[in-house]
Amino acid sequence: MSRKDTGRSIQDTISDWTVSIIVAVALAFCIRTFVFEPYMVEGSSMFPTLITKERLVVNKFIYYFSDPKRNEIIVFRYPKDESRDFIKRVIAIGGDTIEMREGKVIVNGRALEEKYTYIDDPKGPNRSNYRKSVVPQDHIFVLGDNRNNSEDSRFSDVDFVPLKLVKGKASFSFWPFDYARMMP
Repeated sequence: MSRKDTGRSIQDTISDWTVSIIVAVALAFCIRTFVFEPYMVEGSSMFPTLITKERLVVNKFIYYFSDPKRNEIIVFRYPKDESRDFIKRVIAIGGDTIEMREGKVIVNGRALEEKYTYIDDPKGPNRSNYRKSVVPQDHIFVLGDNRNNSEDSRFSDVDFVPLKLVKGKASFSFWPFDYARMMP
């Protein structure tokens, strides 16, 4: 093999690597932007379902084809500061009637059986009230599972969340390993 061939071979290898790296970066960018995104839970608003520093994979692709459903855990951009993300549970969807009496959530006239909420709170049981309201179309009503420590649709800064602010559905937890599981 001549020196000329070796130089050409190194040049081809560098070119192949450069193309491969560019394709990998573009693919990773597209996947993170449109399909899946890692998310770290901050705070205790979703305790006991999710814990602080728990790592999740958020499926962003699913809501291109359907809207969030009741009971799904979603990540959305905070309406008052869209640079911040919140994670909450969907309780009611557009057209549903929602109210809370003494902490009991009532959707379309039926009290929800919520086994996922935090009931052993040292602050005592949640006794929130929320006026009877109809969720506007293209919006959802969300609550944290730790109702005594959650900034959610009960408060005017969150209120009914427009679907356009929903980033995706929490699909599975992968860290810490002993908490790894699929989300409902």
